[in-house]
Amino acid sequence: MPSKQSIKKCLFPAAGYGTRFLPATKATPKEMLPVLTKPLIQYGVEEALQAGMDTMAIITGRGKRAIEDHFDISYELEHQIKDTSKESLLNEIRSLISTCTFSYTRQIEMKGLGHAILTGETLIGNQPFAVILADDLCDNENSNDGVLSQMVKIYEKYQCSIVAIEEIPMENTNKYGVISGNEIEDGIFVIKDMVEKPDPKDAPSNLAIIGRYILTPDIFDIIKNTKPGIGGEIQITDALLTQAKQNMVLAYKFKGKRFDCGSVDGFVEATNYFYEKM
Repeated sequence: MPSKQSIKKCLFPAAGYGTRFLPATKATPKEMLPVLTKPLIQYGVEEALQAGMDTMAIITGRGKRAIEDHFDISYELEHQIKDTSKESLLNEIRSLISTCTFSYTRQIEMKGLGHAILTGETLIGNQPFAVILADDLCDNENSNDGVLSQMVKIYEKYQCSIVAIEEIPMENTNKYGVISGNEIEDGIFVIKDMVEKPDPKDAPSNLAIIGRYILTPDIFDIIKNTKPGIGGEIQITDALLTQAKQNMVLAYKFKGKRFDCGSVDGFVEATNYFYEKM
């Protein structure tokens, strides 16, 4: 059992090409696509900060400089809008820049989510950490507790890796990692099996993993010993299944809404949802 540590670092794999949004993502990172006036990755950083994390580790790739520039001061812009009505529009991002530390490393080759997380080892070190996939945009309209905040509370009790899950239509299991397990508390499962993108007839359940994880640092060595799986990629699902057999991995059916902003339909749905909340 790992010693108790609070989670201060959140990893953002952000090296993918975003091909479903071409041509918009030809020169713009998909993580920088705006839902209303805020890019997807900023929603993720705000969720991590709300959960008590102040160190953001971002895995980037070629053509992703806009992410670094976003979480930096733009002196020209600041000068242009100083003392105007527009200046207040930068308050949220200024607060993030002053509160959080941002570090970056590049994923040279796209070899799957497991490989992207492993690329972040140099930024994370030997401590538990969270992972946010920015194109899974989450909101909990009934509470101030975001998905990651909910998961941190579970981690504090159980001190093990946790994945966020939601129920999906059975016909969509071939788009997700899918788990099966034993429910030990309301909405909390001990994972027995995990399968990456199974055909509906082979899926162990309709409980799909979404883009929120809390991982213990031993996951790095497990990923290093994980062979490429579906699509020739190193799947985090495979590594987590190994970890589940060695120790315990939990799945948590989170409270709130999740939008798949990696798809055009989900992106439009999220935009409409947040517009209605304004």
